[in-house]
This record gives sequence, C-alpha cells and structure tokens, in this order.
Amino acid sequence: MEHEKLLGLLENNARASVKDLALLLDQDEAAVASAITDLEKSKVIAGYHTIINWDRCNRDEVQAIIEVNCTPERDAGYDHVAAMIYQYPEVDTMYLVSGRTEFVIIINGRTMREVAGFVARKLAPIEGVKSTETMFVLKKYKLTGTALEAETADSDRLLVTP
Repeated sequence: MEHEKLLGLLENNARASVKDLALLLDQDEAAVASAITDLEKSKVIAGYHTIINWDRCNRDEVQAIIEVNCTPERDAGYDHVAAMIYQYPEVDTMYLVSGRTEFVIIINGRTMREVAGFVARKLAPIEGVKSTETMFVLKKYKLTGTALEAETADSDRLLVTP
C-alpha cells in the first residue's frame, strides 16, 4: 500500500472512515486499518486535529509568535535549549529555523499580560537564550491550509484566467 497516498487522505480529512479510505485506495479495510496502526505506532501519524476558528466562539485567547535567539550548546547544539523551551505547556508549536533567529515558537494565553509573563519569567531566563521578540496574532485568515473567513460573493477580488 502507498503510505503517502493514505497519509495525504488523512491529512485532508482525519475523520475519513477506514471503509472510505479503503475504497479510495482500492485496498481492503483490514490492510488500511493495519497501515494506520503501524503509522501511529511509528509516530509518522503523530496526532489528529480539528481546525477550529476560535474567533467565532467568543473565547478569550491570545496567540503570540515569539522569535528566540540563542547560543547552541557544545555537544547538544540547539536540541537541549529547545527541550527546555518546548516542555512548557504554553508552547503550542516550536520550530528551529534558518535566518536571523534560531527558534520560532507559538504560544497561547488568556491575555497579553499572561504571554508577557511567560516570556519574562520562563523563556528569557533559560540559559542560552540571548533575546526574544514577541508578535501578537491580531487575526487569523488561514490555518493549516484552511481559510477561516469565507470569501463573499461581492468580493472586489478579480478573477484570474489563463
């Protein structure tokens, strides 16, 4: 079975039934179920998520993107510093990136003050962290490939034709 095809289908719709996946892949259900189990055990499938537009739920939440500059450690590089940072439950997502900063982290909090407190009391004091820059998310337009705002029929956007 082509695991990449199965993974692509699950990535687009994690709620797809084994029966539907088997039909789309032209495989029997037992083979698809077994493949999914194997992919979960090997952490290729690391979790299943629902995309929720929290802005429509009147839920108070602040999301921040924080750039972290740090010094790599001898023998461990950036991995040890990263482990100290991503252990915090406030850290939703963390990347090692190329460019002017080493890490980009995304955290969630109830207020800007709570996020600022996390940076001041937990993140900045970590040995190896040289500086941080916090940017607050003001509005989300697209998340994990899904547009959160429906385009209206009276949009000013021009149609593009070949």
